[in-house]
Amino acid sequence: MAELDFRLANEYQRGFPLVPEPYREISARLGCAEAEVLRTLERMSASGALSRIGAVLAPRCLGASTLAALSAPAAELSRIAALVSAHAGVNHNYERSHRLNLWFVATAEDSARLASLLDCIGEETGCAVLSLPLVEEYHIDLGFDMAAGGAPRATRAAPRPLRRIEPEDGERRLLAALQGGLDLVPRPFARLGMKSGMSEERVLDRLRRWAREGVIKRFGVIVRHRALGYHANAMAVWDVPDERVDAIGAAAAADGEVTLCYRRARRPPEWPYNLFCMVHGRSRIAVENAIARLRDDQGLHAFSGAVLFSRRCFKQQGARYFEAQVRLHG
Repeated sequence: MAELDFRLANEYQRGFPLVPEPYREISARLGCAEAEVLRTLERMSASGALSRIGAVLAPRCLGASTLAALSAPAAELSRIAALVSAHAGVNHNYERSHRLNLWFVATAEDSARLASLLDCIGEETGCAVLSLPLVEEYHIDLGFDMAAGGAPRATRAAPRPLRRIEPEDGERRLLAALQGGLDLVPRPFARLGMKSGMSEERVLDRLRRWAREGVIKRFGVIVRHRALGYHANAMAVWDVPDERVDAIGAAAAADGEVTLCYRRARRPPEWPYNLFCMVHGRSRIAVENAIARLRDDQGLHAFSGAVLFSRRCFKQQGARYFEAQVRLHG
């Protein structure tokens, strides 16, 4: 990877400048021209390395979401995955190595719409949909320190108190416009304002406020790990007693090779596990070794568990909490 590509992908996963001309500020920091920054980001986007530049929102601060799974017949998996991916409210959709072989994240504006989305997917696919809502977040922020070497080191941010927001109409339009990421233009926040009926100044004020309050966990470059060479990832899960899961989850989240860590609802007998850890690596053996170390370090041998490797990615995009309601203003 060229030096500029690497620095943009690694240094701007968080701390993206919330200023009127962010790419100009980045170019000044990196010692190159603004046009070169924009061309590089456009190329990274076209190659698939860059998903978008935008916000990662804190769970449960906005809308409703869940991790869901279903068991699809092997011969029908691609067709069923396409039906699931066709829904705008589905932002991640993966085949994983388990009887429950299709896993997806679903989001909606509220819990009623989320339930309706899951019901619709169940009816369309003819498969029972298992919903595993978030109970406790230990570390949810897929930011990679790519300078760490073979394994991506998950970046850490100090926890901040969170609040649930009920956006007004203009803020809803702003969030809807932001779902797809910033445009690669010199004044992207002015473009967001045109789409949402807000001034550039007001857009930046809202984004800065949400970042201060922890509603936005990070704002910056969202990379696609596979395109950057991290070809293996696994979801390691365990059934940890409720009275111990928070302590073990917090300790597991501090492991630099754990990129996501959270507690979700059990759904026995189909799904008896409550602790989830995601691990990414350049190879399957690297991921297996990282999970083995995690198991040893946290004493997870004492609990039943499973490791679900990703086999195919059918869809990966930013969360869509709001239906598209964007038009150009002015």
